[in-house]
Amino acid sequence: MDLANISTHHIKPELKAIAQKVQEGKRITDEEGLFLFEHASLGFVGSLANEIRQKKNGDKVFFNRNFHIEPTNVCVFSCQFCAYSKLYAKREEGWELSIDQMLHIVKKYDNQPITEVHIVGGVHPKMNLQFFADLLKAIKTHRPALHIKAFTAVEYDYMFRKAKVSVEAGLKFLIEAGLNSIPGGGAEIFDEEIRQKICDDKVDAKGWLEIHETAHRLGVPSNATMLFGHIENYRHRIDHMRRLRELQDRTHGFNTFIPLKFRNKDNDMSHIPESSITEDLKTYAIARIYLDNFPHLKAYWPMLGRQNAQLSLSFGVDDIDGTIDDTTKIYSMAGAEEQTPSMTTDEIVTLIQQAKRIPVERDTLYNEIKNYATTPLTSIEN
Repeated sequence: MDLANISTHHIKPELKAIAQKVQEGKRITDEEGLFLFEHASLGFVGSLANEIRQKKNGDKVFFNRNFHIEPTNVCVFSCQFCAYSKLYAKREEGWELSIDQMLHIVKKYDNQPITEVHIVGGVHPKMNLQFFADLLKAIKTHRPALHIKAFTAVEYDYMFRKAKVSVEAGLKFLIEAGLNSIPGGGAEIFDEEIRQKICDDKVDAKGWLEIHETAHRLGVPSNATMLFGHIENYRHRIDHMRRLRELQDRTHGFNTFIPLKFRNKDNDMSHIPESSITEDLKTYAIARIYLDNFPHLKAYWPMLGRQNAQLSLSFGVDDIDGTIDDTTKIYSMAGAEEQTPSMTTDEIVTLIQQAKRIPVERDTLYNEIKNYATTPLTSIEN
Protein backbone atom coordinates (compact mmCIF):
# COMPACT_ATOMS: atom_id res chain seq x y z
CA MET A 1 0.00 0.00 0.00
CA ASP A 2 1.39 3.36 -1.03
CA LEU A 3 0.98 5.67 1.95
CA ALA A 4 1.78 8.65 -0.21
CA ASN A 5 -1.48 8.07 -2.05
CA ILE A 6 -3.62 7.50 1.04
CA SER A 7 -3.96 11.20 1.75
CA THR A 8 -5.66 11.70 -1.60
CA HIS A 9 -8.52 9.47 -0.56
CA HIS A 10 -11.17 9.85 2.11
CA ILE A 11 -9.56 7.52 4.62
CA LYS A 12 -9.88 7.92 8.36
CA PRO A 13 -6.72 9.11 10.15
CA GLU A 14 -6.87 6.01 12.35
CA LEU A 15 -6.58 3.81 9.25
CA LYS A 16 -3.61 5.77 7.98
CA ALA A 17 -1.95 5.30 11.38
CA ILE A 18 -2.59 1.55 11.27
CA ALA A 19 -1.17 1.34 7.74
CA GLN A 20 1.92 3.22 8.92
CA LYS A 21 2.45 0.76 11.79
CA VAL A 22 2.06 -2.25 9.53
CA GLN A 23 4.53 -0.90 7.01
CA GLU A 24 7.03 -0.26 9.79
CA GLY A 25 6.63 -3.85 10.97
CA LYS A 26 4.96 -2.86 14.23
CA ARG A 27 2.26 -4.93 15.94
CA ILE A 28 -1.31 -3.62 15.86
CA THR A 29 -3.37 -3.56 19.06
CA ASP A 30 -6.68 -5.25 19.76
CA GLU A 31 -8.41 -1.90 19.39
CA GLU A 32 -6.80 -1.33 16.01
CA GLY A 33 -7.78 -4.81 14.87
CA LEU A 34 -11.36 -4.10 15.89
CA PHE A 35 -11.22 -0.75 14.09
CA LEU A 36 -10.22 -2.53 10.89
CA PHE A 37 -13.22 -4.83 11.14
CA GLU A 38 -15.61 -1.96 11.81
CA HIS A 39 -14.29 0.81 9.57
CA ALA A 40 -11.84 -0.41 6.93
CA SER A 41 -12.83 -1.32 3.40
CA LEU A 42 -12.08 -4.73 1.96
CA GLY A 43 -9.60 -3.18 -0.44
CA PHE A 44 -7.75 -1.41 2.38
CA VAL A 45 -7.23 -4.51 4.55
CA GLY A 46 -6.50 -6.61 1.47
CA SER A 47 -3.68 -4.28 0.45
CA LEU A 48 -2.15 -4.33 3.93
CA ALA A 49 -2.50 -8.11 4.23
CA ASN A 50 -0.86 -8.64 0.86
CA GLU A 51 2.05 -6.43 1.83
CA ILE A 52 2.63 -8.64 4.88
CA ARG A 53 2.25 -11.82 2.82
CA GLN A 54 4.79 -10.51 0.33
CA LYS A 55 7.31 -9.71 3.06
CA LYS A 56 6.89 -13.11 4.74
CA ASN A 57 6.62 -15.46 1.78
CA GLY A 58 6.97 -13.52 -1.44
CA ASP A 59 4.61 -14.77 -4.15
CA LYS A 60 4.79 -18.39 -3.00
CA VAL A 61 1.56 -20.28 -2.34
CA PHE A 62 2.05 -23.57 -0.54
CA PHE A 63 0.19 -26.88 -0.82
CA ASN A 64 0.94 -30.48 0.09
CA ARG A 65 0.04 -33.98 -0.99
CA ASN A 66 -2.16 -35.31 1.76
CA PHE A 67 -5.18 -37.43 2.57
CA HIS A 68 -7.52 -37.66 5.54
CA ILE A 69 -8.61 -40.50 7.76
CA GLU A 70 -11.75 -39.95 9.82
CA PRO A 71 -11.88 -42.84 12.31
CA THR A 72 -15.50 -42.20 13.29
CA ASN A 73 -18.27 -39.64 13.16
CA VAL A 74 -19.76 -41.06 16.35
CA CYS A 75 -19.28 -38.51 19.11
CA VAL A 76 -20.10 -38.07 22.77
CA PHE A 77 -20.37 -34.30 22.25
CA SER A 78 -23.18 -32.32 20.63
CA CYS A 79 -21.77 -29.10 19.17
CA GLN A 80 -24.52 -26.87 17.78
CA PHE A 81 -22.65 -26.13 14.54
CA CYS A 82 -21.75 -29.73 13.69
CA ALA A 83 -23.43 -31.55 10.81
CA TYR A 84 -20.86 -34.32 10.89
CA SER A 85 -21.16 -36.25 14.13
CA LYS A 86 -23.75 -38.74 15.29
CA LEU A 87 -24.35 -38.94 19.02
CA TYR A 88 -23.07 -42.10 20.62
CA ALA A 89 -26.64 -43.03 21.52
CA LYS A 90 -27.47 -43.12 17.78
CA ARG A 91 -24.21 -44.67 16.64
CA GLU A 92 -25.94 -46.98 14.16
CA GLU A 93 -26.26 -43.87 11.96
CA GLY A 94 -22.50 -43.33 11.90
CA TRP A 95 -19.29 -45.17 11.06
CA GLU A 96 -16.56 -46.65 13.21
CA LEU A 97 -13.36 -47.76 11.48
CA SER A 98 -11.05 -50.45 12.84
CA ILE A 99 -7.26 -50.09 12.81
CA ASP A 100 -7.12 -52.56 9.91
CA GLN A 101 -9.66 -50.51 7.94
CA MET A 102 -7.69 -47.32 8.52
CA LEU A 103 -4.43 -49.03 7.60
CA HIS A 104 -6.11 -50.13 4.37
CA ILE A 105 -6.75 -46.46 3.56
CA VAL A 106 -3.05 -45.73 4.12
CA LYS A 107 -2.05 -48.63 1.87
CA LYS A 108 -4.14 -47.21 -0.98
CA TYR A 109 -1.46 -44.52 -1.26
CA ASP A 110 1.50 -46.87 -1.44
CA ASN A 111 3.91 -45.83 -4.20
CA GLN A 112 2.33 -42.36 -4.37
CA PRO A 113 4.26 -39.21 -3.32
CA ILE A 114 1.90 -38.44 -0.42
CA THR A 115 3.69 -36.79 2.50
CA GLU A 116 0.95 -36.41 5.14
CA VAL A 117 -2.00 -38.23 6.66
CA HIS A 118 -4.42 -36.02 8.59
CA ILE A 119 -6.43 -37.93 11.22
CA VAL A 120 -9.39 -36.32 12.98
CA GLY A 121 -12.90 -37.46 13.82
CA GLY A 122 -15.60 -37.68 16.43
CA VAL A 123 -14.94 -38.47 20.08
CA HIS A 124 -15.86 -42.14 20.44
CA PRO A 125 -15.74 -43.57 23.99
CA LYS A 126 -14.34 -46.92 22.82
CA MET A 127 -11.53 -45.37 20.76
CA ASN A 128 -9.19 -44.65 23.64
CA LEU A 129 -5.57 -43.57 24.08
CA GLN A 130 -4.20 -47.09 23.57
CA PHE A 131 -6.35 -47.61 20.45
CA PHE A 132 -4.96 -44.48 18.81
CA ALA A 133 -1.39 -45.25 19.88
CA ASP A 134 -1.77 -48.64 18.20
CA LEU A 135 -3.11 -46.92 15.07
CA LEU A 136 -0.12 -44.55 14.91
CA LYS A 137 2.32 -47.45 15.40
CA ALA A 138 0.63 -49.46 12.64
CA ILE A 139 0.87 -46.53 10.20
CA LYS A 140 4.51 -45.84 11.04
CA THR A 141 5.41 -49.52 10.77
CA HIS A 142 3.90 -49.62 7.29
CA ARG A 143 5.17 -46.24 6.07
CA PRO A 144 7.76 -44.74 8.45
CA ALA A 145 8.31 -41.52 6.46
CA LEU A 146 4.63 -40.55 6.34
CA HIS A 147 3.99 -37.48 8.51
CA ILE A 148 1.11 -38.07 10.92
CA LYS A 149 -0.87 -34.94 11.81
CA ALA A 150 -3.50 -36.23 14.16
CA PHE A 151 -6.32 -35.44 16.58
CA THR A 152 -7.75 -32.15 17.73
CA ALA A 153 -7.42 -30.81 21.25
CA VAL A 154 -11.01 -31.98 21.81
CA GLU A 155 -10.00 -35.56 21.08
CA TYR A 156 -6.83 -35.28 23.20
CA ASP A 157 -8.69 -33.81 26.16
CA TYR A 158 -11.18 -36.66 26.18
CA MET A 159 -8.70 -39.50 25.67
CA PHE A 160 -6.29 -38.15 28.30
CA ARG A 161 -9.01 -37.65 30.90
CA LYS A 162 -10.43 -41.11 30.20
CA ALA A 163 -6.96 -42.65 30.54
CA LYS A 164 -6.34 -40.60 33.70
CA VAL A 165 -3.05 -39.22 32.43
CA SER A 166 -1.73 -35.67 32.24
CA VAL A 167 -1.61 -33.77 28.96
CA GLU A 168 2.17 -34.08 28.92
CA ALA A 169 2.18 -37.81 29.67
CA GLY A 170 -0.51 -38.49 27.09
CA LEU A 171 1.24 -36.52 24.37
CA LYS A 172 4.58 -38.20 25.11
CA PHE A 173 2.88 -41.59 24.79
CA LEU A 174 1.49 -40.68 21.35
CA ILE A 175 4.72 -39.04 20.19
CA GLU A 176 6.52 -42.28 20.98
CA ALA A 177 3.88 -44.11 18.93
CA GLY A 178 4.46 -41.88 15.90
CA LEU A 179 2.63 -38.56 16.28
CA ASN A 180 4.38 -35.77 14.35
CA SER A 181 2.12 -32.71 14.56
CA ILE A 182 -1.32 -31.52 15.64
CA PRO A 183 -4.10 -29.96 13.54
CA GLY A 184 -5.86 -26.81 14.72
CA GLY A 185 -9.42 -28.03 15.05
CA GLY A 186 -11.67 -27.65 18.06
CA ALA A 187 -10.68 -24.06 18.80
CA GLU A 188 -13.98 -22.67 17.45
CA ILE A 189 -14.24 -19.33 19.34
CA PHE A 190 -12.42 -19.04 22.66
CA ASP A 191 -14.84 -16.60 24.32
CA GLU A 192 -16.40 -18.46 27.24
CA GLU A 193 -19.97 -17.19 26.75
CA ILE A 194 -20.03 -17.99 23.04
CA ARG A 195 -18.46 -21.38 23.69
CA GLN A 196 -21.10 -22.12 26.30
CA LYS A 197 -23.79 -21.61 23.66
CA ILE A 198 -22.28 -23.54 20.76
CA CYS A 199 -20.03 -26.26 22.26
CA ASP A 200 -20.49 -26.24 26.02
CA ASP A 201 -19.61 -29.87 26.71
CA LYS A 202 -16.16 -30.09 25.16
CA VAL A 203 -12.70 -28.79 26.10
CA ASP A 204 -12.66 -25.09 26.95
CA ALA A 205 -10.30 -22.42 25.64
CA LYS A 206 -7.86 -22.87 28.52
CA GLY A 207 -7.67 -26.61 27.88
CA TRP A 208 -7.22 -26.15 24.12
CA LEU A 209 -4.38 -23.70 24.63
CA GLU A 210 -2.73 -25.87 27.28
CA ILE A 211 -2.68 -28.89 24.95
CA HIS A 212 -1.08 -26.90 22.13
CA GLU A 213 1.40 -25.19 24.44
CA THR A 214 2.44 -28.55 25.89
CA ALA A 215 2.85 -30.01 22.41
CA HIS A 216 5.05 -27.08 21.39
CA ARG A 217 7.17 -27.55 24.50
CA LEU A 218 7.63 -31.22 23.54
CA GLY A 219 8.77 -30.24 20.06
CA VAL A 220 5.49 -31.00 18.28
CA PRO A 221 4.26 -28.16 16.04
CA SER A 222 0.57 -27.46 15.49
CA ASN A 223 -1.92 -25.35 13.58
CA ALA A 224 -4.66 -23.07 14.90
CA THR A 225 -8.19 -22.42 13.66
CA MET A 226 -11.09 -20.04 14.31
CA LEU A 227 -14.71 -20.78 13.44
CA PHE A 228 -16.27 -17.48 12.38
CA GLY A 229 -19.52 -16.18 10.94
CA HIS A 230 -22.07 -17.53 13.43
CA ILE A 231 -23.12 -15.85 16.72
CA GLU A 232 -19.76 -14.29 17.53
CA ASN A 233 -18.93 -10.63 16.89
CA TYR A 234 -15.74 -8.84 15.88
CA ARG A 235 -14.55 -8.49 19.48
CA HIS A 236 -14.73 -12.25 19.90
CA ARG A 237 -12.62 -12.78 16.77
CA ILE A 238 -9.96 -10.36 17.99
CA ASP A 239 -9.99 -11.92 21.47
CA HIS A 240 -9.54 -15.36 19.91
CA MET A 241 -6.60 -14.24 17.82
CA ARG A 242 -5.03 -12.38 20.76
CA ARG A 243 -4.88 -15.59 22.81
CA LEU A 244 -3.23 -17.36 19.88
CA ARG A 245 -0.78 -14.52 19.32
CA GLU A 246 0.22 -14.52 22.97
CA LEU A 247 0.82 -18.29 22.94
CA GLN A 248 2.83 -18.01 19.72
CA ASP A 249 4.99 -15.33 21.37
CA ARG A 250 5.88 -17.87 24.06
CA THR A 251 6.37 -21.01 21.97
CA HIS A 252 6.67 -20.18 18.25
CA GLY A 253 5.07 -23.58 17.73
CA PHE A 254 2.20 -22.71 15.37
CA ASN A 255 2.77 -23.25 11.66
CA THR A 256 -0.36 -21.64 10.27
CA PHE A 257 -3.67 -20.01 11.13
CA ILE A 258 -6.82 -21.25 9.41
CA PRO A 259 -10.03 -19.20 9.62
CA LEU A 260 -12.94 -21.60 9.09
CA LYS A 261 -16.23 -20.28 7.73
CA PHE A 262 -19.36 -21.47 9.58
CA ARG A 263 -21.59 -23.56 7.34
CA ASN A 264 -25.28 -23.89 8.24
CA LYS A 265 -26.48 -27.06 6.53
CA ASP A 266 -28.01 -29.87 8.63
CA ASN A 267 -26.99 -28.61 12.07
CA ASP A 268 -28.62 -26.97 15.08
CA MET A 269 -27.60 -23.51 13.88
CA SER A 270 -29.17 -23.77 10.42
CA HIS A 271 -31.29 -20.67 11.14
CA ILE A 272 -28.15 -18.49 11.18
CA PRO A 273 -27.28 -17.10 7.74
CA GLU A 274 -23.76 -17.69 6.48
CA SER A 275 -21.31 -14.82 6.13
CA SER A 276 -20.74 -13.20 2.73
CA ILE A 277 -17.58 -13.75 0.71
CA THR A 278 -16.72 -10.11 1.41
CA GLU A 279 -16.86 -10.80 5.14
CA ASP A 280 -14.83 -13.98 4.68
CA LEU A 281 -12.06 -12.22 2.78
CA LYS A 282 -11.98 -9.36 5.26
CA THR A 283 -11.52 -11.87 8.08
CA TYR A 284 -8.62 -13.52 6.26
CA ALA A 285 -6.97 -10.16 5.63
CA ILE A 286 -7.32 -8.89 9.20
CA ALA A 287 -6.04 -12.23 10.53
CA ARG A 288 -2.92 -11.79 8.38
CA ILE A 289 -2.46 -8.24 9.70
CA TYR A 290 -3.11 -9.06 13.37
CA LEU A 291 -1.25 -12.38 13.66
CA ASP A 292 2.15 -10.91 12.89
CA ASN A 293 4.00 -13.85 14.49
CA PHE A 294 2.28 -16.59 12.44
CA PRO A 295 4.39 -17.53 9.42
CA HIS A 296 1.45 -18.71 7.30
CA LEU A 297 -2.26 -18.09 6.69
CA LYS A 298 -4.25 -20.94 5.15
CA ALA A 299 -7.53 -20.98 3.24
CA TYR A 300 -8.94 -24.49 3.55
CA TRP A 301 -10.25 -24.90 0.02
CA PRO A 302 -12.76 -27.75 0.61
CA MET A 303 -14.64 -25.51 3.04
CA LEU A 304 -14.31 -22.24 1.12
CA GLY A 305 -14.51 -23.62 -2.41
CA ARG A 306 -11.67 -23.56 -4.93
CA GLN A 307 -12.68 -20.30 -6.62
CA ASN A 308 -13.02 -18.45 -3.30
CA ALA A 309 -9.77 -20.00 -2.08
CA GLN A 310 -8.14 -18.67 -5.22
CA LEU A 311 -9.63 -15.24 -4.50
CA SER A 312 -8.28 -15.36 -0.93
CA LEU A 313 -4.74 -15.36 -2.33
CA SER A 314 -5.24 -11.63 -2.89
CA PHE A 315 -6.09 -11.11 0.80
CA GLY A 316 -3.01 -12.35 2.64
CA VAL A 317 -3.40 -16.12 2.20
CA ASP A 318 -0.29 -18.11 1.21
CA ASP A 319 -1.49 -21.71 1.68
CA ILE A 320 -4.52 -23.59 0.36
CA ASP A 321 -3.96 -27.00 2.03
CA GLY A 322 -3.55 -30.07 -0.11
CA THR A 323 -4.83 -32.64 -2.55
CA ILE A 324 -7.06 -34.36 0.08
CA ASP A 325 -8.42 -36.86 -2.51
CA ASP A 326 -12.06 -36.78 -1.35
CA THR A 327 -11.12 -38.21 2.04
CA THR A 328 -12.91 -35.71 4.28
CA LYS A 329 -16.62 -35.32 5.03
CA ILE A 330 -16.51 -32.89 7.96
CA TYR A 331 -17.23 -29.76 5.91
CA SER A 332 -19.04 -31.26 2.92
CA MET A 333 -21.72 -32.59 5.29
CA ALA A 334 -22.26 -29.06 6.61
CA GLY A 335 -22.82 -27.64 3.15
CA ALA A 336 -19.30 -26.63 2.13
CA GLU A 337 -18.71 -25.48 -1.45
CA GLU A 338 -16.81 -28.67 -2.29
CA GLN A 339 -19.02 -31.72 -1.98
CA THR A 340 -16.31 -33.97 -3.48
CA PRO A 341 -13.13 -32.44 -2.07
CA SER A 342 -10.33 -33.69 -4.28
CA MET A 343 -7.82 -31.82 -6.45
CA THR A 344 -4.95 -33.28 -8.42
CA THR A 345 -1.56 -31.65 -8.17
CA ASP A 346 -1.89 -30.08 -11.61
CA GLU A 347 -5.30 -28.64 -10.70
CA ILE A 348 -3.84 -27.01 -7.58
CA VAL A 349 -0.84 -25.69 -9.50
CA THR A 350 -3.09 -24.28 -12.22
CA LEU A 351 -5.37 -22.62 -9.67
CA ILE A 352 -2.39 -20.93 -8.01
CA GLN A 353 -0.78 -19.90 -11.28
CA GLN A 354 -4.04 -18.35 -12.48
CA ALA A 355 -3.81 -16.05 -9.45
CA LYS A 356 -0.31 -15.04 -10.62
CA ARG A 357 1.36 -16.73 -7.67
CA ILE A 358 4.13 -19.33 -7.51
CA PRO A 359 2.94 -22.84 -6.53
CA VAL A 360 5.24 -24.56 -4.05
CA GLU A 361 4.71 -28.12 -2.88
CA ARG A 362 5.66 -28.39 0.78
CA ASP A 363 5.75 -30.96 3.51
CA THR A 364 3.72 -30.49 6.70
CA LEU A 365 6.43 -28.32 8.28
CA TYR A 366 6.76 -26.05 5.22
CA ASN A 367 10.00 -27.50 3.95
CA GLU A 368 9.88 -26.95 0.19
CA ILE A 369 9.65 -30.12 -1.91
CA LYS A 370 9.13 -28.61 -5.34
CA ASN A 371 8.84 -25.06 -6.68
CA TYR A 372 6.64 -24.89 -9.79
CA ALA A 373 7.73 -21.39 -10.81
CA THR A 374 9.08 -22.55 -14.17
CA THR A 375 7.33 -25.89 -14.52
CA PRO A 376 4.97 -26.19 -17.49
CA LEU A 377 1.68 -27.78 -16.53
CA THR A 378 2.08 -30.60 -19.05
CA SER A 379 5.06 -31.94 -17.11
CA ILE A 380 3.30 -32.17 -13.75
CA GLU A 381 2.66 -35.67 -12.51
CA ASN A 382 -0.40 -36.28 -10.38
